[in-house]
Amino acid sequence: MKSKHILLGSALATTLIFAGCQPQPRTETETDTMMVEDDTLIPAGSGAMIATEDGVMVGGAMMLPSRPIAVNASDAQNLTTLVAAVKQAELVETLSGPGPFTVFAPTNAAFEKVPEATLQGLMTPEQKPQLTSLLTYHVVPGRLDSTMLTNGQKLKTVQGEELTVVVTNGTVMLRDAMGNTATVETADVEQSNGIVHIIDTVLMPKKL
Repeated sequence: MKSKHILLGSALATTLIFAGCQPQPRTETETDTMMVEDDTLIPAGSGAMIATEDGVMVGGAMMLPSRPIAVNASDAQNLTTLVAAVKQAELVETLSGPGPFTVFAPTNAAFEKVPEATLQGLMTPEQKPQLTSLLTYHVVPGRLDSTMLTNGQKLKTVQGEELTVVVTNGTVMLRDAMGNTATVETADVEQSNGIVHIIDTVLMPKKL
């Protein structure tokens, strides 16, 4: 009797092993994929990447909420001037830190409104303090999404001066210390260490 049990057990094990080695039928919706380090899926035989988490497209790149501000911004084609300025001011490590931060990020088009001589001057080593002041004027401590921005609200920036929120017909804008107004083009771009709002004008503090 014992030998029969042993034979039956061996046969069952062999059957299970053989079945596990066979190709499994796929459902109509299943596709071949492989996992990469940043938790995205790449369809087999394709160079395209499909994000496995919700994000917002900015400058042709997906801003993933699992990544910090500095990393996401470096992928956006319309934020290259801002990224270069952040590197020049040595603020990359800060914007990669835990935060949380609310960043009002000017696009390349926004920087093009700044006189070229002024912008080139700010990018020199001699004017690093002024560049740092300009950039930190676009950063507010904490995570403020668009629902938390109300008309007339004063925002104390990391630079020290204030921004004024202006809301008109559902459009969120910011007024700087010099009276300039920037419109939020893309709101609520979630990051792992805060939130970013894309704006169309560079904000200017008084002390620059």
